[in-house]
Amino acid sequence: MQNIRSEASQPGAGEALPGVPKLERQRLHDTVVEHLRNLIVEAVLQPGTKLNERELCETLGISRTPLREALKVLAAEGLIEISPNRGASVSKMSETEIWETFELMSGLEAMAGELACERITPVELAEIKALHYAMLACKAQGDLSGYYSRNQTIHNKINEAARNSVLTQTYLGLNRRLQALRFKSNYKPEKWDSAAHDHDEMVKALESRDGKKLAAVLRQHLLDKRDAVMNMPGTAD
Repeated sequence: MQNIRSEASQPGAGEALPGVPKLERQRLHDTVVEHLRNLIVEAVLQPGTKLNERELCETLGISRTPLREALKVLAAEGLIEISPNRGASVSKMSETEIWETFELMSGLEAMAGELACERITPVELAEIKALHYAMLACKAQGDLSGYYSRNQTIHNKINEAARNSVLTQTYLGLNRRLQALRFKSNYKPEKWDSAAHDHDEMVKALESRDGKKLAAVLRQHLLDKRDAVMNMPGTAD
C-alpha cells in the first residue's frame, strides 16, 4: 500500500495537502462524504492509497469523528476498505472485477436508455441538452473535472427518465465503484473526443426517441471506456 504521499514530500505537523481546500464547517455534514468521494474519483487519492486520518483531518479541517463516519459510508459503497489492523485504504479493483463490472454496467445503461426513450418528458430532455452543451463547453476549456461532473449528471438523468427504481438503485450502487475509472478513461485526448462524440449521438437518439439506437450507443460507450481503462498502466492488480 502506498502512503497518501511519498516520504520525501510528507507535510509537517499542522500542514495540509496543497491544492485541497478545507471544508466549511457549516456544510460539513452535507459535504464530507461527497468531498472525499470526489478526491477518490479524481485520483487525488489513488487506488491502493493508505488513508492517514491525522493528515486528512488537517487537510480538510475536520475532526476524526465526521471523518470516520464518512469513511464508513465510503466503505459501504465499495470505494474504500477498512481493516481493523491496517486502517482504511482506497479500494483497488482487479482486472477481472473491472472487466465484469463495466460489462454489467453497459447492459444497465443500455436498458436505461431504451426505457428513457419511451418515458422521458420534454422538460427532462431539455435539461439533458443543456447539460450536454455545458459539458462540451468544459471540454473546450480543458476542464476535465467540470466535464465529468456534467457527464455523470447526464447519465444519471437518462437513468432517472427510465422510471425504474430497481434499475436506478442497482445502477447507482454499481456506478460508484466505476466513477474513478470512468474519469480516468478521458485522460487521453482521443478518448475524450470519442466520449464527447458518443454524447452527441445520445442526445440525437433521445430527441428522436430511438431506444434501440440509444441502447446501442450507451452499451458501446461503456465497453469503450472499459477497453481504455484496461489499456492504461497501473489500472488494476
